[in-house]
Amino acid sequence: MIKKISISLFCVLFVIALVSFIHPLPAKPLQKIGLKTIIIDAGHGGKATGTSGVYSQEKEVCLDIALKLGKKMEEAFPDVKILYTRTTDVYTDNRWRADFANKSAGDLFLSIHANAMPPIKHTKYLGTKKQTYYVKKGGKKIKKTRTVPRYSVYYTPNNVRYGTETYIWAADRTDEKEEFVAEMVGEDSTEFIPDITDPEFKARALLWTKKHFDKSLLLATMVEEEFGSAGRLSLGVKQRNEKGIWVLQATGMPSILVETGFLTNHDEEDYLNSEKGQDEITNNILNAVKRYKTTIESKLTQGSAPGAKAEKKPASASTLPLIAKKK
Repeated sequence: MIKKISISLFCVLFVIALVSFIHPLPAKPLQKIGLKTIIIDAGHGGKATGTSGVYSQEKEVCLDIALKLGKKMEEAFPDVKILYTRTTDVYTDNRWRADFANKSAGDLFLSIHANAMPPIKHTKYLGTKKQTYYVKKGGKKIKKTRTVPRYSVYYTPNNVRYGTETYIWAADRTDEKEEFVAEMVGEDSTEFIPDITDPEFKARALLWTKKHFDKSLLLATMVEEEFGSAGRLSLGVKQRNEKGIWVLQATGMPSILVETGFLTNHDEEDYLNSEKGQDEITNNILNAVKRYKTTIESKLTQGSAPGAKAEKKPASASTLPLIAKKK
């Protein structure tokens, strides 16, 4: 799977280079300077409760953290527009969330979630019992008995797994992501109606998609670094294969989904519901966005300021684990 992804990315870059040589791209910048609009997405809501702990539900935790994060960002970035996919306990379809982010011309999409592990299955041997069965059919049917084992099956909460992990859209979802990126590229132009079959326009969309992937990976890496520096166990940056994550692959901008902790772990459930825990989580994400904002804006202007600390380059896409799990 990793090898296929690497080949896919190589092919994308090759096509960009070839088409750019034949049809030089316009000198117009491919993206806006800096961050102007950030979309904060509180996962689940309403009838979509998400996972559950002993006393709380994911939709509640997500909303609390998202609103606190948004408030801190409004204070930290007064010139940036902060928008929310929901601010109350309402059901919001994932397609609407992505459409909202795209129509709002978002520059960054942050989705807040909480993780879970399935309950642990236990099987206890209780001895044996007599079981009746029949052989042959009709008038020749004969009743017989046999001795079979007897078991009791029960489940207990999985209280072992803990930590944070941040997802970016899977590289094998490039085609889907490119469709929505292309729409954003088209909307950015006021001079013409783009022809999506035009090689030059296709190259621009491919280039934007690659840039969004790199930026998503950069921010996700910074988020996990901040969690790790705060003492949390970081499970790293991951991609989700199978059907992907719609709000990541259908948003025409850099996008990440943050799993803030495991509600199925008693200690983490307490942490995720506490003022201290939510304050630390929002500070970690905010600090990562500050670093991300500084990094991309310095690259878009005259380069990093003298003496500025160079950001560590994130892992390449080919090294990220692929998780076959839906959200």
